[in-house]
Amino acid sequence: MKYLTSLNFFALLIALTTLLASSAPAQTFPSKSIRIIAPFPPASVADVLARPIAQKMAETWGQPVIVDNRTGAAGNVGAELVAKSPPDGYTLLLGTIGTNAINAALYSKMPYNVRTDFAPITVVANAYLLLVMHPSVPVRTVKEVIALARAQPGKLNFGSAGAGTTPHLSGEMFKYLTGVSMTHVAYKGSPQSAIDLMAGRLDLIFANGSAALPHIRSGRMRLIAISAPRRDPVLPDVPTIAETVPGFEMSPWWGLFAAAGTPRDVVARLHGEVSRILALPEIKTHYANLGMNAVSNTPEQFSAYVHEEIARWAKIVKATGAKAD
Repeated sequence: MKYLTSLNFFALLIALTTLLASSAPAQTFPSKSIRIIAPFPPASVADVLARPIAQKMAETWGQPVIVDNRTGAAGNVGAELVAKSPPDGYTLLLGTIGTNAINAALYSKMPYNVRTDFAPITVVANAYLLLVMHPSVPVRTVKEVIALARAQPGKLNFGSAGAGTTPHLSGEMFKYLTGVSMTHVAYKGSPQSAIDLMAGRLDLIFANGSAALPHIRSGRMRLIAISAPRRDPVLPDVPTIAETVPGFEMSPWWGLFAAAGTPRDVVARLHGEVSRILALPEIKTHYANLGMNAVSNTPEQFSAYVHEEIARWAKIVKATGAKAD
């Protein structure tokens, strides 16, 4: 009887040790600085979304949280760094619809697998794009943009934040659905394309709200339409592109990812903190002022959504014939 009791005691001890060991990562996380990779330049959307999250995480956990801009290849350089980092939750990606969905269809060779190399944590924000023109271009409606492009094939040029980014795919989708010819000019980030539009070196861009709204207000850009499926109550007088071009929709999103294999309890701890931050009124207001909606979902929901987006964009890229330059 004593022998059986001893065996039971040791079995219980082993079980407790295993349980404590499995919960240790979450209990001790974070015990050092965290790095959030923004795969686009400073002042890009990924960058400005990541910084308030990093600040609030640092305040809560008492550990430095650094935003590290690693640019190149439409975000692939920064995303690869996270995909190949230790799966411990200390290196995160502020990923985009491009880095974690579209690029898989655009590039014949990817340095990471969008389906298997990441642990989705939560979506962070979503938005729509603004079709904006240089004020010197004599158009004020989508119908007039199409007419001008048809009258002068290839003469109108549109800039983007880089090959494979949502502004690039927006232009390709616009060309495909309208049958017009426009010339794509790729930059290394949205700020650069906005600067060249205002300088008159570009005719139009499909811009993120954070890049365009201040310049629209100042009159340095002309807002033509938005890429959302329906009008925004905040801009009720601004039409959607789809009102003129049926089927046109571009709804960019951004989200937080860790490397695949990151312990579930660490993912859960990160998710809980980031979701709390995104629900703060000050963060919602800050994002709204940038033209973004602060949103969150569960890791499981986000994973399912990412896989849906990968499949959706594979079809769109094939239909438009878009390629990474």
